[in-house]
Amino acid sequence: MALTREQMAQRVARELKDGYYVNLGIGIPTLVANYVPADMDVMLQSENGLLGMGEFPTESTIDADMINAGKQTVTARRGASIFDSAQSFAMIRGGHVDLTVLGAFEVDVQGNIASWMIPGKLVKGMGGAMDLVAGADNIIVTMTHASKDGESKLLPQCSLPLTGAGCIRKVLTDLAYLEIEDGAFILRETAPGVSVEEIIEKTAGKLIVPDDVKEMTF
Repeated sequence: MALTREQMAQRVARELKDGYYVNLGIGIPTLVANYVPADMDVMLQSENGLLGMGEFPTESTIDADMINAGKQTVTARRGASIFDSAQSFAMIRGGHVDLTVLGAFEVDVQGNIASWMIPGKLVKGMGGAMDLVAGADNIIVTMTHASKDGESKLLPQCSLPLTGAGCIRKVLTDLAYLEIEDGAFILRETAPGVSVEEIIEKTAGKLIVPDDVKEMTF
Protein backbone atom coordinates (compact mmCIF):
# COMPACT_ATOMS: atom_id res chain seq x y z
CA MET A 1 0.00 0.00 0.00
CA ALA A 2 1.38 3.41 -0.95
CA LEU A 3 2.49 5.75 1.82
CA THR A 4 0.25 8.63 2.82
CA ARG A 5 1.64 12.15 2.83
CA GLU A 6 1.93 11.97 6.62
CA GLN A 7 3.86 8.68 6.47
CA MET A 8 6.23 10.16 3.91
CA ALA A 9 6.89 13.06 6.29
CA GLN A 10 7.44 10.60 9.17
CA ARG A 11 10.01 8.67 7.13
CA VAL A 12 11.86 11.84 6.15
CA ALA A 13 11.95 12.90 9.81
CA ARG A 14 14.12 9.86 10.52
CA GLU A 15 16.88 11.54 8.51
CA LEU A 16 17.04 14.43 10.98
CA LYS A 17 19.92 14.68 13.42
CA ASP A 18 20.38 16.65 16.59
CA GLY A 19 21.62 20.18 15.87
CA TYR A 20 20.60 20.19 12.21
CA TYR A 21 19.47 23.32 10.38
CA VAL A 22 16.79 22.09 7.96
CA ASN A 23 14.92 23.74 5.09
CA LEU A 24 11.52 22.29 4.21
CA GLY A 25 10.14 22.90 0.73
CA ILE A 26 6.50 23.43 -0.22
CA GLY A 27 4.05 20.52 -0.12
CA ILE A 28 4.81 17.21 1.62
CA PRO A 29 8.14 18.51 3.03
CA THR A 30 6.34 21.05 5.25
CA LEU A 31 4.66 18.16 7.12
CA VAL A 32 8.06 17.03 8.44
CA ALA A 33 7.79 19.80 11.05
CA ASN A 34 5.09 17.77 12.78
CA TYR A 35 7.34 14.72 13.23
CA VAL A 36 10.57 16.10 14.70
CA PRO A 37 11.40 13.80 17.65
CA ALA A 38 10.67 15.43 21.01
CA ASP A 39 14.19 14.74 22.29
CA MET A 40 15.89 16.25 19.23
CA ASP A 41 16.92 19.89 18.79
CA VAL A 42 16.41 20.80 15.14
CA MET A 43 16.07 24.31 13.72
CA LEU A 44 13.72 24.50 10.73
CA GLN A 45 14.44 27.29 8.26
CA SER A 46 11.95 28.93 5.90
CA GLU A 47 13.32 30.90 2.95
CA ASN A 48 10.97 33.84 3.55
CA GLY A 49 12.90 34.64 6.73
CA LEU A 50 12.23 32.35 9.70
CA LEU A 51 14.75 30.19 11.53
CA GLY A 52 13.13 28.07 14.22
CA MET A 53 9.84 27.08 12.63
CA GLY A 54 7.61 24.98 14.88
CA GLU A 55 4.63 22.71 14.31
CA PHE A 56 1.55 23.86 12.43
CA PRO A 57 -0.66 25.94 14.75
CA THR A 58 -3.90 24.96 16.41
CA GLU A 59 -6.93 27.27 16.34
CA SER A 60 -5.83 28.77 19.65
CA THR A 61 -2.22 29.43 18.57
CA ILE A 62 -2.73 30.57 14.97
CA ASP A 63 -1.18 33.88 13.90
CA ALA A 64 -2.14 34.92 10.36
CA ASP A 65 1.09 36.93 9.99
CA MET A 66 3.36 33.97 10.83
CA ILE A 67 3.74 32.03 7.57
CA ASN A 68 6.24 29.80 5.82
CA ALA A 69 7.45 30.06 2.20
CA GLY A 70 4.30 28.29 1.02
CA LYS A 71 2.10 30.88 2.77
CA GLN A 72 0.91 28.32 5.32
CA THR A 73 0.49 29.54 8.89
CA VAL A 74 3.17 28.18 11.21
CA THR A 75 4.48 28.64 14.73
CA ALA A 76 7.88 29.77 15.94
CA ARG A 77 9.71 27.70 18.54
CA ARG A 78 11.62 29.13 21.47
CA GLY A 79 14.85 30.72 20.26
CA ALA A 80 13.53 31.42 16.76
CA SER A 81 14.80 34.32 14.66
CA ILE A 82 12.92 36.38 12.07
CA PHE A 83 14.78 38.23 9.33
CA ASP A 84 14.48 39.30 5.71
CA SER A 85 14.66 36.95 2.74
CA ALA A 86 18.08 38.29 1.72
CA GLN A 87 19.59 37.01 4.97
CA SER A 88 17.69 33.76 4.58
CA PHE A 89 19.17 33.16 1.15
CA ALA A 90 22.62 34.10 2.42
CA MET A 91 22.27 31.15 4.82
CA ILE A 92 21.21 28.88 1.97
CA ARG A 93 23.82 30.02 -0.56
CA GLY A 94 26.52 29.96 2.10
CA GLY A 95 26.01 26.24 2.70
CA HIS A 96 24.71 26.63 6.26
CA VAL A 97 21.68 24.35 5.82
CA ASP A 98 22.41 20.75 6.89
CA LEU A 99 19.41 19.10 5.21
CA THR A 100 16.98 20.23 2.52
CA VAL A 101 13.69 18.45 1.79
CA LEU A 102 12.13 19.25 -1.59
CA GLY A 103 9.26 18.13 -3.76
CA ALA A 104 9.80 17.43 -7.47
CA PHE A 105 8.11 16.62 -10.77
CA GLU A 106 10.99 14.41 -11.98
CA VAL A 107 14.34 13.02 -10.83
CA ASP A 108 16.72 11.06 -13.03
CA VAL A 109 19.56 8.57 -12.61
CA GLN A 110 22.20 11.33 -12.82
CA GLY A 111 20.72 13.09 -9.79
CA ASN A 112 19.10 15.84 -11.85
CA ILE A 113 15.90 17.38 -10.52
CA ALA A 114 13.03 19.14 -12.31
CA SER A 115 10.72 20.84 -9.86
CA TRP A 116 9.71 24.29 -10.98
CA MET A 117 7.80 24.34 -14.26
CA ILE A 118 5.72 22.31 -16.70
CA PRO A 119 5.68 23.92 -20.16
CA GLY A 120 2.26 25.32 -21.04
CA LYS A 121 1.14 25.68 -17.43
CA LEU A 122 1.09 28.85 -15.34
CA VAL A 123 4.35 29.33 -13.44
CA LYS A 124 4.47 31.78 -10.54
CA GLY A 125 8.27 31.74 -10.48
CA MET A 126 11.34 29.66 -9.71
CA GLY A 127 11.09 30.20 -5.96
CA GLY A 128 14.09 29.23 -3.86
CA ALA A 129 14.59 25.67 -5.11
CA MET A 130 17.50 26.51 -7.43
CA ASP A 131 19.38 28.18 -4.57
CA LEU A 132 18.60 25.28 -2.25
CA VAL A 133 19.92 22.57 -4.57
CA ALA A 134 23.05 24.63 -5.28
CA GLY A 135 23.77 25.44 -1.64
CA ALA A 136 23.03 22.11 0.04
CA ASP A 137 24.94 18.82 -0.10
CA ASN A 138 22.30 16.78 1.75
CA ILE A 139 18.98 16.84 -0.12
CA ILE A 140 16.00 14.49 0.08
CA VAL A 141 13.34 14.64 -2.63
CA THR A 142 9.79 13.60 -1.68
CA MET A 143 7.25 12.90 -4.42
CA THR A 144 4.87 10.30 -5.75
CA HIS A 145 6.59 7.49 -7.65
CA ALA A 146 4.39 7.98 -10.69
CA SER A 147 2.09 10.67 -12.07
CA LYS A 148 -1.71 10.46 -11.91
CA ASP A 149 -1.73 8.80 -15.33
CA GLY A 150 0.81 6.19 -14.22
CA GLU A 151 3.93 7.66 -15.83
CA SER A 152 7.13 7.16 -13.84
CA LYS A 153 8.77 10.20 -12.27
CA LEU A 154 12.07 8.35 -11.77
CA LEU A 155 13.62 8.62 -15.21
CA PRO A 156 16.70 7.85 -17.30
CA GLN A 157 16.76 11.57 -18.09
CA CYS A 158 14.51 14.43 -16.94
CA SER A 159 12.22 15.74 -19.67
CA LEU A 160 11.26 19.00 -17.92
CA PRO A 161 13.46 22.08 -17.41
CA LEU A 162 16.00 21.36 -14.66
CA THR A 163 16.12 22.99 -11.26
CA GLY A 164 19.57 21.54 -10.60
CA ALA A 165 22.01 19.07 -12.15
CA GLY A 166 23.70 16.16 -10.39
CA CYS A 167 22.61 17.28 -6.93
CA ILE A 168 20.13 14.62 -5.73
CA ARG A 169 21.26 11.48 -3.90
CA LYS A 170 18.13 10.46 -1.94
CA VAL A 171 14.53 10.06 -3.07
CA LEU A 172 11.53 9.09 -0.97
CA THR A 173 8.39 8.26 -2.92
CA ASP A 174 5.04 6.90 -1.81
CA LEU A 175 6.35 3.44 -2.76
CA ALA A 176 10.02 3.39 -1.79
CA TYR A 177 13.17 4.99 -0.44
CA LEU A 178 15.97 5.04 -2.99
CA GLU A 179 19.51 6.38 -3.31
CA ILE A 180 21.18 7.51 -6.52
CA GLU A 181 24.67 6.22 -7.25
CA ASP A 182 26.69 5.69 -10.43
CA GLY A 183 23.85 6.40 -12.82
CA ALA A 184 21.18 4.26 -11.17
CA PHE A 185 18.47 4.26 -8.55
CA ILE A 186 19.29 1.85 -5.73
CA LEU A 187 16.27 0.49 -3.86
CA ARG A 188 16.87 0.65 -0.11
CA GLU A 189 13.39 0.36 1.42
CA THR A 190 9.89 -0.50 0.25
CA ALA A 191 6.67 0.95 1.63
CA PRO A 192 4.67 -1.52 3.74
CA GLY A 193 2.86 -4.00 1.50
CA VAL A 194 4.47 -2.68 -1.71
CA SER A 195 6.22 -5.34 -3.77
CA VAL A 196 9.61 -4.98 -5.39
CA GLU A 197 7.93 -5.97 -8.66
CA GLU A 198 5.60 -2.94 -8.51
CA ILE A 199 8.54 -0.61 -7.88
CA ILE A 200 10.44 -2.11 -10.81
CA GLU A 201 7.38 -1.66 -13.03
CA LYS A 202 6.96 1.99 -12.07
CA THR A 203 10.63 3.01 -12.28
CA ALA A 204 11.66 4.08 -15.78
CA GLY A 205 15.29 4.81 -14.91
CA LYS A 206 17.89 2.10 -14.25
CA LEU A 207 17.05 0.41 -10.95
CA ILE A 208 19.32 -1.77 -8.84
CA VAL A 209 17.67 -4.05 -6.28
CA PRO A 210 20.12 -5.26 -3.60
CA ASP A 211 19.55 -8.46 -1.63
CA ASP A 212 19.01 -6.60 1.66
CA VAL A 213 16.05 -4.33 0.78
CA LYS A 214 14.07 -3.52 3.94
CA GLU A 215 10.37 -2.81 4.43
CA MET A 216 9.60 0.48 6.21
CA THR A 217 7.94 0.28 9.60
CA PHE A 218 5.74 2.90 11.27
